[in-house]
Amino acid sequence: MEEALNNAVQELKRVDHLFYVSLKYTRTVDMMRHMIERLISTIDFGTESLLKHAKENKLIASIPSNAGLRSELVKKVYHDNQEIISYINFYMKLRKILRADHSKREEYRRHVTMISNVGGEIVEVSIDTLKEDYETTKNFIKLVKKTLYGEEES
Repeated sequence: MEEALNNAVQELKRVDHLFYVSLKYTRTVDMMRHMIERLISTIDFGTESLLKHAKENKLIASIPSNAGLRSELVKKVYHDNQEIISYINFYMKLRKILRADHSKREEYRRHVTMISNVGGEIVEVSIDTLKEDYETTKNFIKLVKKTLYGEEES
């Protein structure tokens, strides 16, 4: 449980570097996709620690290896916590964006945008939306810490 949470924190540090250093100098859609992959990985580790906590408390018997099944299990176990459910929905949205076909606009400029077609809906990912996604992921990890330990750690 703690190892997964530590992995999530380490992954979040990598996302921080990608956002504030790499993306600043390399304004490409590939860099944006790499950042989304890291955000997904961070949330993966966070959900893994939630599920390990549930398993230790004998709320579940086993943890599935499939990310989709894990997400559904987290929703089921923490059904009374709407905040966790909304973060899991955010996670599923990121996964759909990453898997969708995409195009590029204004690459190598401040307003570089990745345009994805997610189930018939056009989703535009820019540096500003990535900043929001990064903050959302940080808040999810804070919530995981609060859920596991009862209070926020620094």
